[in-house]
Amino acid sequence: MKKYIITMALLLVLSFPLFAQQETKSLSPLVNDLKLIIEGDSELYMLFNKMFEEANQATDKFGYPESAKEIKDYHEMLSCLSQALTQAPEFNMTGNAGAPINDALIGVMATPAGAIAFLDPKVNQQLKKILNEWGVFLSSPDSRYVLSDDPETGWFGANALETMPGFAEDFKCDPKAPYYGFTSWDDFFTRELREGARPVADPKNDAVLASACESAPYNIATNVQLKDRFWIKEQPYSLFHMLDGDPRTEQFIGGTIYQAYLSAFSYHRWHTPVSGRIVKTKLIDGSYYAQAQSVGFDPVGPNESQGYLTEVAARALILIEADNPDIGLMALLFVGMADVSSNEITVYEGQHVTKGDQLGMFHFGGSTYCMIFQPGVRLEFDLHGQTPGLESTNILVRSKIATVIGQGTANRKR
Repeated sequence: MKKYIITMALLLVLSFPLFAQQETKSLSPLVNDLKLIIEGDSELYMLFNKMFEEANQATDKFGYPESAKEIKDYHEMLSCLSQALTQAPEFNMTGNAGAPINDALIGVMATPAGAIAFLDPKVNQQLKKILNEWGVFLSSPDSRYVLSDDPETGWFGANALETMPGFAEDFKCDPKAPYYGFTSWDDFFTRELREGARPVADPKNDAVLASACESAPYNIATNVQLKDRFWIKEQPYSLFHMLDGDPRTEQFIGGTIYQAYLSAFSYHRWHTPVSGRIVKTKLIDGSYYAQAQSVGFDPVGPNESQGYLTEVAARALILIEADNPDIGLMALLFVGMADVSSNEITVYEGQHVTKGDQLGMFHFGGSTYCMIFQPGVRLEFDLHGQTPGLESTNILVRSKIATVIGQGTANRKR
């Protein structure tokens, strides 16, 4: 018996490299590199094991439903990542349509271990490479297969078109052509408006601000602080962290922030809310699957963490010196959420833009954005009869979102 036990133990030891080799062969090179990062760092190895243990514990401890615990460990997570790299997002009626990797990680993002692991710079640097590789596939003709008329999973099926009313009339496409004429999934996702669609609100009146994105009002905050405890449940805005320590940040202390959310069904190009000069553009590296632990399980994560994400997620910053002196310098922050791996800025520093002009775009997934104003700017928001929050609906891009009232004292420092 003793000899049998020793023999079996020896076989297990000898076969372990074979198991590891088989797993390595099943993973894409970049995902395998993430595996090596996890297993080569004692803290990350502990966290990536612990997050799945926490998510797989009794539902009453973290409030997670059984559906959020389908992936049992980080090995299954890595396998899902590899599979996703050659798959385009199918349409579905959930809040995670267009974000399949995010959907696979919902159960672990807000666990105590996950909240730390998904902020790690090494993890996010590798996730950026993985998501960029996925972006290459989504920009190829091979990704068009989901642009079908399947009533449930196709992006031109009955269910999808119901969520995107007036699609053919609003966007440049050819409904009679295969895939509506789109060359790839990304071509569809970053679709362009037809001439005359989404007219600019009061184009000659520089006191009227236009909505920068086709988005639903999420929050309006006033008297925003330079630094705040953005990780707590209320998720207050922390300007220094949002703007990545830009030297102009102090000009916005005590000011106002408007934040709005874009779903996967939205139009994803950005447009300037004011006429003015581009003072600065910057792509800021950050997290991809971080979620505020304080909100607990979020079935469409990280929707409930949108305030938190403005400080930690990968994002694009654009500073504009508005032509209207009552606005002065304002900041626009475009924040990628989850599977969004690319925030693309299409304007340059020193360029003059006219209200409604394009500034850039998101590539795949859900996203959120902020308009940030100095304390001297007096605004009257027009939310089209809505209250900010997760239940609000899209306000059309370039439509009226606010009016500057009275004589502001906006600081014109640059």
